[in-house]
Amino acid sequence: MTGSLLATASGLCVVTAAAALFVPDRIRALVAGLGTAAAGGFGVAAGVAAALGGRWSVWLPELLPLAGVRLSLDALGGVFVAVTGGVAVCTALYAIGYAREHGRVVHGVLPLFVASLLLVPAAASVSTLLVAWELMALTSLLLVLAEHAHRPEVGKAGVWYAVMTHLGFAAVLAGLALFAAHAGGESFDQLRAAQLPPAARNVVFLATLIGFASKAGIVPLHVWLPRAHPEAPSHVSALMSAAMVNMGVYGIVRVGLDLLGGGAPWWWLVTLAAGALSALYGILQAAVSSDMKRLLGYSTTENMGLVLLGVGAAGFFAVSATPVLAALALTAALLHVVNHAGFKTLLFLAAGSVLRATGVRDLDALGGLRTRMPSTTVLFAVGALCASALPPGNAFVSEWLLLQSLIHALPASGVAGAVTMPLAVGVIALSAGLAVATFVKAFGVGFLARPRGGQAERATESPATMVSGMAVAALCCAVLALAPTVVLPALTAAVSAVLAGPPAVSGQVRLQLNGVIGTISPLLIAIALGAAVALLLGALRLVANQRARRRARLWDCGAGPMTPRMEYTATSFAEPLQRVFDDVLAPESDVDVTPVKESAYLVERVRFQSRIPDRIEHRLYRPVLAATAALGRSARKLANGSVHHYLAYGFAALTGALIILAVLR
Repeated sequence: MTGSLLATASGLCVVTAAAALFVPDRIRALVAGLGTAAAGGFGVAAGVAAALGGRWSVWLPELLPLAGVRLSLDALGGVFVAVTGGVAVCTALYAIGYAREHGRVVHGVLPLFVASLLLVPAAASVSTLLVAWELMALTSLLLVLAEHAHRPEVGKAGVWYAVMTHLGFAAVLAGLALFAAHAGGESFDQLRAAQLPPAARNVVFLATLIGFASKAGIVPLHVWLPRAHPEAPSHVSALMSAAMVNMGVYGIVRVGLDLLGGGAPWWWLVTLAAGALSALYGILQAAVSSDMKRLLGYSTTENMGLVLLGVGAAGFFAVSATPVLAALALTAALLHVVNHAGFKTLLFLAAGSVLRATGVRDLDALGGLRTRMPSTTVLFAVGALCASALPPGNAFVSEWLLLQSLIHALPASGVAGAVTMPLAVGVIALSAGLAVATFVKAFGVGFLARPRGGQAERATESPATMVSGMAVAALCCAVLALAPTVVLPALTAAVSAVLAGPPAVSGQVRLQLNGVIGTISPLLIAIALGAAVALLLGALRLVANQRARRRARLWDCGAGPMTPRMEYTATSFAEPLQRVFDDVLAPESDVDVTPVKESAYLVERVRFQSRIPDRIEHRLYRPVLAATAALGRSARKLANGSVHHYLAYGFAALTGALIILAVLR
């Protein structure tokens, strides 16, 4: 059943891509959307079947030269396939209304992108994984560049994305090629049985960690993410942020914990540190960003950092002989992958709804959308609550589980654990607090108060197909928030596929931690919160009805009626946080004073500009780019048109290669 469902999903993607190229324009969006949604539904079914015990494998020797195609879907891969399928269903339904004006290429490439996302977790050999990975990179690049003819920023974002994703691919290729060379074969079964020297194991892990972390948007390899996500069509941004980045996490878990069998403790401390840095840096950048989609892009970096923090903790506990904590940390990480996919799909689709209605992404130019776009407002509020990691949001449960694994590690994790785990707890707490401020800003400034611009004032609600896509994502978030035990069997099976030991979490209504003390019931928490809110509102209404009502103008400090210019903007809301983290963010400001022509003492205009650049990009990547450009200019001197010089270059290169081979052998 698992193989049939996955084959049906992949086949539907191919058929839908072909149909989107030939059907008439008036029905292209409908055909592409329904076909991709159906493929996503079959992907969900295939992933669930694999996660619940329906392991499947096949070898197709004729499809790929030399090695053939090896596919295998176990419980771990099944979780990622199911998540990808769920995101595809929501985005495909949404795209029927949103992408109606896009051309044939976008509608044709989108199902191929979904197919590549379904195949990456099902790959069972190095060559199959690399082919699926490259297909994922190329199709996503084409989708990022969909609107390059309308905005020059799209082309720049595409260049950054292309370079970073292929550098990551080169790192993965180098690591897995070295692994396969020592294993004497490229199938995952051969890699698991290989006995690598310690130095080779370290190189394989570090190379693949760099490559997979680049795809996950982990700092400092994240620079493509806040550029590509805002410029891609919003349903593509949702697929990239809620499904594609998960493939980086999958690769780290598959190679590090499964194929390499755990490795050294310092591997996972490095992974944990990278995750902690990404979580803090990502949410700080999101907190001060006024571009709605850029804010969500940096939020993805934060959440992938939290996931990687959990993966790092799980690996550290596994090699430190504490299997209960390892299983708990990995369960929390995988649950956060699922939760993040739900609320980030919803948030990006809601941001696309706002962008379609107003034409702007700048929160400072929005406001007042609550009355003009009520459905989008409610759905964005649900996503913002979930992303804030507050009860009864779904991220609250996974972050609570992650905290439990770190807190219970203190007595038994040794010196390294005693130092790193309290710091990791602090990182999670700080990132959760900043996430609350970030999404209060995004929702309050973007949707409440009065419109700050004409575009927001003229906004109208999105079509029913777009709202339905968002509603399905919101429903998934609600189920995950109130009944996370629904996905618990699949997550437990996925953890057992790479880690030995009993299940870390059990329960039907309550989540009961096994091996350590801890219990939580998200449903009861939600009921208690609902009851408290209902009682408070009832008491306020009761008190209000006992007093006579009278209308009066709001207090305005004697300055007259309030105007939209007096409201908080996203920039002013984030300014206190910017001051607190001034040394980390390094904001740049410029004041331009224009005096009156007749007098230098009278001012005609004062213009103030402030921006917060990505400090890592400026400090790390700009010098590298400048040095590369200088090297390129210097290398032009070698191309002087002389055939004799070119022959000499070839001879020198061949001689050097032969000398290196002779020395190595």
